[in-house]
Amino acid sequence: MFDTILIANRGEIACRVMETAQAMGVRCVAVYSDADRAAKHVQMADLAVHIGGSAPAESYLKGDVIIQAALETGAQAIHPGYGFLSENPDFVEAVEKAGLTFIGPSASAIRAMGLKDAAKALMVEAGVPVVPGYHGADQDDALLAAEAGKIGYPVLIKAVAGGGGKGMRLVEEAGGFQAALESARSEAKTAFGNSDVLVEKFVTKPRHIEVQVFGDGTKAVHLFERDCSLQRRHQKVIEEAPAPDMPQDVRDAMGQAAVRAAEAIGYAGAGTVEFIVDGSGGLRADGFFFMEMNTRLQVEHPVTELITGVDLVEWQLRVAAGESLPKQQGELSISGHAFEARLYAEDVPKGFLPATGTLTHLQFTPQTRADSGVRAGDTISPFYDPMIAKVIVHGPNRDVALSRLRAALSGCQVGGTVTNLAFLGALAGHEGFGKGEVDTGLIARDIDALTAAPEIAPRHAALAGMAALGLLDTQAETGFTLWRALRRQIMLGWGGEEHLLKVRVISPDEQHWTVGEHEVQALRRGGRWTIGGMPAADVAIAGATVTVFEGYGMAFDVIDPLSRAAGAQGDGNLIEAPMPGLVRAVDAKVGQAVAKGDRLAVLEAMKMEHSLLAARDGIVAEVLATAGDQVEAGAALVRLEAEEEAAA
Repeated sequence: MFDTILIANRGEIACRVMETAQAMGVRCVAVYSDADRAAKHVQMADLAVHIGGSAPAESYLKGDVIIQAALETGAQAIHPGYGFLSENPDFVEAVEKAGLTFIGPSASAIRAMGLKDAAKALMVEAGVPVVPGYHGADQDDALLAAEAGKIGYPVLIKAVAGGGGKGMRLVEEAGGFQAALESARSEAKTAFGNSDVLVEKFVTKPRHIEVQVFGDGTKAVHLFERDCSLQRRHQKVIEEAPAPDMPQDVRDAMGQAAVRAAEAIGYAGAGTVEFIVDGSGGLRADGFFFMEMNTRLQVEHPVTELITGVDLVEWQLRVAAGESLPKQQGELSISGHAFEARLYAEDVPKGFLPATGTLTHLQFTPQTRADSGVRAGDTISPFYDPMIAKVIVHGPNRDVALSRLRAALSGCQVGGTVTNLAFLGALAGHEGFGKGEVDTGLIARDIDALTAAPEIAPRHAALAGMAALGLLDTQAETGFTLWRALRRQIMLGWGGEEHLLKVRVISPDEQHWTVGEHEVQALRRGGRWTIGGMPAADVAIAGATVTVFEGYGMAFDVIDPLSRAAGAQGDGNLIEAPMPGLVRAVDAKVGQAVAKGDRLAVLEAMKMEHSLLAARDGIVAEVLATAGDQVEAGAALVRLEAEEEAAA
């Protein structure tokens, strides 16, 4: 076994690897960028090495610098985590050339699965079923359109390189094929440096089911399946293991197919074989098709660990150190059910826009396994994925596990940034999901209900007002005048509106609040407040924001009338950056006439591109940024002429 390893990653996966490695007595070396100097994974490590600037290209993607750090710190092996360099075969070869061990598959195995078209051809040879489609090298537009016609619409255009939904377009009919092809190619070229695509039949009621495999370079085993069908724009949201309603014969067939795939490329380490499954007529042994293989540890690996009792990171270390597979197929079994929900800093009402912010409060229920790379006080950076934590639960069966997931999400407390927590809670409570009726289109079909804003009751606002005015901790000598009860007022913002709240402090243990037309009584008994007859929830204050931890977190803005008055003088014609990021492109030109919805600029933040659109018809007056600029949230990018100015 190694005595020292370097983890070439950051965030929750770096912390996750360290937990197991250090428990095994293995010394861990972390690497960090400028933005991560005080990060959790740096604090956990036995030794940490600075490797460059905040942007991934200046740090976590610099393979030569990482390898040098490993050599200088005495590490014998490098664990890549996932993302960054984890599936880069050139990096694997460089690691091995330096005399180090790469804790993962060989460069040849990664290359074999790196391009979807070549991988599918290889899978056909290995007897693994694939989706009907065109995977050829000829990328002529007319040929691709003709092949789509042969396959039959709807079809899916997919980039042959990469993943994460980038370079992927659904085409419902022939008339939309050319535009979708151009769009997919452009996105694929930007994301992966490769514009080649493949065309496949689109399964109309698809389920995304993947199989965890583990190999030693010769033989492989599978650790059963995970259902990852709850997706939004091809991004996984909630995963579970095992898949609901999975017949044993289908489980066996999928597991055997996944093992054939792994053994066909001499796979070593943890990997995932992803299948698209036709769920329209129930799961069948002839109704699943190879989609791709992820040649690394997956984000959702904890659900597999909980149902099998296997520590996949421990297995990775042991096999990379030359040991044989810890268990054979017959020794592996399923126990219970597990869920994982991905908690992100996202502004759901604004279309799941990634968010930044300092976490002023972060707390999980004791029964939750929360894999996280951040703590209260840490900042969600614009340079990396905005994940806060993976909320993971296990139960003896699916119903119990789902109840525990709902409780874990309900009890999760995050302050300092907006999150997708309410969205996750709505998904966990979705009737169809509760019945196991899942497919990749579920979220899109019910998106309005799933993203509905939580209902804020007068008692919630009163509690926020109490916290903002410091009235939760009143003492006998405060809160009174000599002749009458203390009267105060405060302006709070929520739901896009401003609300004036008034309070009469009757005694240290009694307050009467007026919230619009509603009267709310706050009483303290035995040291605990009840507000409107209900126990008061926990609260947290961060700057001018009060978060009430009920309904997955309700944020109230404390409004300063002077600041509001000054802000009213702002220029409403500005298109501003909604978050810190890199200006990837500027389409607007001075004097250009634009229509509502036209793209004016593209901002790249947190590994995603965001198009900034014109909010109305108008004329471009100024272009205030250029491609390549790094801007802060609120930075002015484009200004339109005032409407009266344009009319003149």
